[in-house]
Amino acid sequence: MAPRILLARHGQTEWSLSGRHTGRTDIPLLEEGRRGAKLLGERLHRAPWSGLEGTEVRTSPLLRASETCAIAGFGERAEPWDALMEYDYGAYEGLTPDEIHARRPGWVLWHDGVPDGETLAQVSARADEVVEWARSADRDVLVFAHGHILRAIGARWLGQDIVFGARIRLDPTSLSVLSWAYGEPAVERWNDTGHMEV
Repeated sequence: MAPRILLARHGQTEWSLSGRHTGRTDIPLLEEGRRGAKLLGERLHRAPWSGLEGTEVRTSPLLRASETCAIAGFGERAEPWDALMEYDYGAYEGLTPDEIHARRPGWVLWHDGVPDGETLAQVSARADEVVEWARSADRDVLVFAHGHILRAIGARWLGQDIVFGARIRLDPTSLSVLSWAYGEPAVERWNDTGHMEV
C-alpha cells in the first residue's frame, strides 16, 4: 500500500471566524470549533475509516490543533510536531486581509510573504519535511494542523510550488486526503466538511 496523508484542519476559533491571521498566537477553540472536532472524530471512527488503526498521528503543538486532535479522539496517539505549526505571520499576526491591504495594496500571502515572519522558502521546507515523513513508510498518517501550512503541504505533495496553496482553500475542521493515482501524487479528497452537515 502506498502511504496516504490525511489532513485535519483545526476547529473554528475567534480569530479564524473573524478572518484574522493566526500564526503562533495560541488561542483556544470556540464552542463551534469543539463541536466540529467532535463531529470530525465521529466520522473518522466510523467506516470506512474505523478509527484509523495503525495510522501514525501527529499534531501541531498549538492549542487549537492539539485540542481538535484530542476532542476527535486521537490525542493519546498523537505526537506534537513543530513542523506542523502555522505560518509565522510576523508583523501581520492578528490582522485581517483588509487591514493588511490598507498597508500594502495588492498583497497576497502566497506571493509576497510577510515582514518579520517566516519566508515562503522556510514554510516550503517545513511542508517538504512533512511530505517526506508521510512517504517514509508503508502506512497512512493523520495530521492535525492549520490552514496555510496544510495548503502548503498539499501543494508540495503534488510537486507544486507552495504558491499553488493560494488555489486550494481549507475550512475549519475540514478533512483532506492526499494519496496516489497511477503512481503519481494525487488529491483523493479536499476540504471535505460533510461531517459538519448534520
